Amino acid sequence: MTQKIIDLHCHSYYSDGTFSPEGLVIEAKQRGLYALALTDHDTIDGLELFQQAGQKYDLETITGIEFAVQYNRFQLQEIHIVGLGFSPSSEYFKKQIKEIADAREMRNEKMISALNKLGFAICYDDIKQNAGGNIITRAHFANVLVHKKIVKTTKEAFEKYLSVNKPAYVERQTLTPANCIETIQKSGGVAVLAHPTLYHMNDMQIEFLAQELKSYGLNAMEIAYHSYTSQQQKKLMKLADKLCLLYSGGSDFHGANRENVQLGTLKNNFKIPYYYWEALKKQCTHL
Repeated sequence: MTQKIIDLHCHSYYSDGTFSPEGLVIEAKQRGLYALALTDHDTIDGLELFQQAGQKYDLETITGIEFAVQYNRFQLQEIHIVGLGFSPSSEYFKKQIKEIADAREMRNEKMISALNKLGFAICYDDIKQNAGGNIITRAHFANVLVHKKIVKTTKEAFEKYLSVNKPAYVERQTLTPANCIETIQKSGGVAVLAHPTLYHMNDMQIEFLAQELKSYGLNAMEIAYHSYTSQQQKKLMKLADKLCLLYSGGSDFHGANRENVQLGTLKNNFKIPYYYWEALKKQCTHL
């Protein structure tokens, strides 16, 4: 019997990916996936088109989002929590999304001001044009810096100007971990700790983080991710089991904005099985 393969973490051009929502569905079908979650950063603008494409191409499409969450421990500024299986029409959810969008807009204006003070002729229209009218992230700022030949690569843009403690970095207002998890669950979904290995924490700190989030109601943890080594994956599976957290995982596919990452396929050719989503779905009150 053929195993059903899924991907519970990817991005469209409604945040910082390069594929349309329909393009993601087509790519998933071509790669033999059975289900896919669209988890754009702090926005659900692409979900309606995504779900329509799922019906068109006969692919199970899962509502998703990736929230940036304030976490001021271990010298971190933020962590990411993925929401899956929620109702996008929830009024509570839409209210939180609007507040996040307003905070992001304010941050963007401050970052442009900071770049102008550094002597760079960049205006908001430059950034909006690069973003294509969709949600603006630091990746779009980096693209503009490259386009204007201020830096040679987006990596250089982050290292010199856009990362934490660099001259054009501006911290933005985000949800707290407890509020984020509550927002997802009140809207019928499940909350997942995204890629804990990316936070530059040791094993004890990751466990502390997961335990704290579990106390707020966290449902699951990404134990499968495109960059995990076999050892990292085994450690995270063991931790999830210890804390009675469900498994989740995904490629974090961004299209051309993240080279060598393929939808539905992780390092060491690991494939995410459908039963991960089956277990998560049972905890979704919306579905």
